[in-house]
Amino acid sequence: MKTELFISWRYLTTKRKEKFISLISVISILGIAIGVMALIIVIAVMSGFDKDLHDKIVGNYSHINLTSFKAIESGEYADILKNISANAHVKGASPYIQGQVLIKEGNRYFAVGLRGIDPATENKVTKVKEYIRQGNIDDLKENAIIIGKELAGYMGLELNSTLNLYSPLGKPYALKIVGIFNSGMYDYDLNLVFTNLKSAQDIFGLPNQLTAVAIKLDNPDLAPQVREDLYSRLGFNYNLKTWMEANQNFFAALKLEKLTMFIILTLIILVASFNIISTLIVMVVEKTKDIGVLRALGMSAQGIKKIFTYQGLIIGTLGTGLGGLAGITLCFLLKKYQFIKLPQDIYYIDRLPVSIQLWPDMVLIILSALVIILVATIYPATRASKLKPVEALRYE
Repeated sequence: MKTELFISWRYLTTKRKEKFISLISVISILGIAIGVMALIIVIAVMSGFDKDLHDKIVGNYSHINLTSFKAIESGEYADILKNISANAHVKGASPYIQGQVLIKEGNRYFAVGLRGIDPATENKVTKVKEYIRQGNIDDLKENAIIIGKELAGYMGLELNSTLNLYSPLGKPYALKIVGIFNSGMYDYDLNLVFTNLKSAQDIFGLPNQLTAVAIKLDNPDLAPQVREDLYSRLGFNYNLKTWMEANQNFFAALKLEKLTMFIILTLIILVASFNIISTLIVMVVEKTKDIGVLRALGMSAQGIKKIFTYQGLIIGTLGTGLGGLAGITLCFLLKKYQFIKLPQDIYYIDRLPVSIQLWPDMVLIILSALVIILVATIYPATRASKLKPVEALRYE
């Protein structure tokens, strides 16, 4: 062990008459620990929100959405499918029709988005089949409908009930509920319903026509590159929108909020670092005689500086380690037991999500804490190194 590090450790662990410094050291360690723990938990929750919403949005919608300036004819779809399938990253495609309808139950009316899908191919582009809790997507024949759990609860509907709806043209329809899905996102489960493609064409007055094609990729992050390739294959008569573009404002806001929380909570560590400065300053005053002796025995000013720098780093590292361990432990408990529930109508999801990401989240938190601690040691360590042996030992 290096001499400077050994002396630093001895100063922290040996019994001294002055207990006040020990108390400040403990407070410094706890302050750093609380700051690091809070930062880890909050960033893990923010990352969890990001990941959970990302999965749910991609699960409900396709990676790339193809639309046109006019309705797409059914015969035209074959050529579109041939062109998009030529890209190696495209793993599935499914046609659909979407629009707004009005549903009626008793004296209550409610506007929802109706999507007409092909049950045979929809599973290739979304996770609707996985979300169905009652019924089966294969039963989605003509004059049948699948609704969300929240809508079913709001309207008092259940499996095999009859749902009355009005098309944009004012024509009434009576559809049988053959499935109830739960995506975990309140907004989708309340405002989106699914019918067979043929039924939707009839409801919206678009016989043998489509409004869009949903495209799934092997890697969602490649959506921008694949979109450019598909433009070159299809021409610019079609509009291609990636899932990133469709939700860019939402994810940008979430990213900004995560950054803001990181900066705000880092201030806790910054405040705690002032305790380290106080500890080291008091230590320098108490150890003035020791510094004089060490300097008289030949230790350099740089060596004295290292002693107090190491001492601050030991305090800070202990606090960072304790805070990191406590933060990660609490994150695992939150993730496993999910004992914090959320109101779905506010947060879109029903539980507090947690995602512990080693890089960049955990690494940046630990590095930020250590950098702040290192900076905090500079002033007191420099003051100690500038003490001259004669002045330190003058009154001894």
